[in-house]
Amino acid sequence: MSSRFPGLAGIRLKGLALFLLALAVPAASVQAADEPDLIFRRSTVFKWMSPNDKLATYGLDDPEVEGVACHFTVPEKGGFKGWLGLAEEVSDISLACRQVGPIKFKNKMEQGDDMFRRRRSLFFKKMQIVRGCDTKRNVLVYMVYSDRLIEGSPKNSTSTVPIMPWGAADANVQKCGEFFTD
Repeated sequence: MSSRFPGLAGIRLKGLALFLLALAVPAASVQAADEPDLIFRRSTVFKWMSPNDKLATYGLDDPEVEGVACHFTVPEKGGFKGWLGLAEEVSDISLACRQVGPIKFKNKMEQGDDMFRRRRSLFFKKMQIVRGCDTKRNVLVYMVYSDRLIEGSPKNSTSTVPIMPWGAADANVQKCGEFFTD
């Protein structure tokens, strides 16, 4: 077919390249955290000829709420597929978020906004940390989950951060309900 239509193969390759690029680049409208800091890794499954399976713990600051940090632990596949970045990672992710200083909201946000997003497979799976506000209790709520293009995962973890004064100079505690919209 390409002999009758010599430019068709090039168009298909360009289209495929653009499609793959669109999958790899996150949406520009999402205000999410930068890359997290690796705290440590621990091997869980030994492999003779390739990298081990590991658990990795990362830390990151909420980019929209000063004074909140989250830590999450994710399994990382070893083997040759994991080493090449081709293995699909499992959805078992734990999350803990804490107040680490005076809490200051930078902007208005919506309930369930992404705080952080990372791919967990070459194309179809990603991990997301989203945030919300329990206005009745003045508590920030963070949830981590993974989703797939075709089928999501029910595995998730939730962490809460009560908004409290931080030292004597922080007597004016902000109300998260003033910074979240439905």
